[in-house]
Amino acid sequence: MPTQTMKAIRLHEYGGPEVLRYEDVPTPQPGPGEVLVRVHAVGLNPPDWYAREGMPNVPEKLKPPMHLPLIPGTDVSGVVEAVADGVDGLAVGDEVFGLLRFPNALQADAYAEYVTAPASDFARKPAAVDHVHAAGLPMSGLTAWQFLIELGHDHPSPFQEARHTPIALDGGKTVLINGAAGGVGHLALQLAKWKGARVIAVASGGHEQFLRELGADDFIDYTKESPEEAVRDVDLVLDTVGGPHSRRFLRSVKRGGSLYPVYFGDFDDEENARLGVTVTGTQVRANGAQLAELGRLVEDGTVRVGIDSTFPLAEAATAHERAARGHIRGKIVLTVA
Repeated sequence: MPTQTMKAIRLHEYGGPEVLRYEDVPTPQPGPGEVLVRVHAVGLNPPDWYAREGMPNVPEKLKPPMHLPLIPGTDVSGVVEAVADGVDGLAVGDEVFGLLRFPNALQADAYAEYVTAPASDFARKPAAVDHVHAAGLPMSGLTAWQFLIELGHDHPSPFQEARHTPIALDGGKTVLINGAAGGVGHLALQLAKWKGARVIAVASGGHEQFLRELGADDFIDYTKESPEEAVRDVDLVLDTVGGPHSRRFLRSVKRGGSLYPVYFGDFDDEENARLGVTVTGTQVRANGAQLAELGRLVEDGTVRVGIDSTFPLAEAATAHERAARGHIRGKIVLTVA
């Protein structure tokens, strides 16, 4: 059984990576329907540094509740240590991975030696997949899955009234992925290829070989040419960078096609309608069943989780510094002894 305290990363104030402290905190206890997991690895995601900064650029009405001190993180891979009442299908000793409590809680206390979460947020980790690669999959993989393959829930988007419905990908579709080397992008590329689509990958030049190896049919180095100028008449643009500049990709989409910004920006519904382009997005949600499907694709080699770098849990601040430098290839992961 775990001890009463554990090591974790906490922040007591908002700010840069230097606010992340490695310290002793109480070990959590699982509530009804939850499991306690001994963490082996933690995947980093943009919401981790947004939370660390206090989400200064997010409108107050869209901010989830956050209280200091705060333990960041949502993505883990580990071993079930205890099971509370109301849990079926998981037992002590099972290896699991998951996106925890998201988006109901922006952070799920994952930068720690132990974590609790609803059992439904977890999937069994395939035996052939190590904890580092499993921890890199949940949020990024589920984002790619829910944007491209199956939404899997009925929750409205906080960003628009229109419901997101993924288009059917097949051999007759061409997909452009902006930010293809990043966490979501490199997994989305592989899912689109799994469905048979032709994929145009957009990233900086140093990532071309990596993306070609993952199956990209064409590559655009955005430092040398503007992808929105170079490409026309694609069926779908998945813009994993998103934000205020996502609108520029409208010119790349054929009439009847779609533009999916992962980070929603400013769009004009009348302009979208005039161009005949559907613009929708969604907010990724924890889903153990979908994660199990992704795990099977990783296990059989259909999908590969790229690992940019790993750092010990105690060096989470250094990992955040790495993230801040950008040009990430795949995922950054914390390892927990």
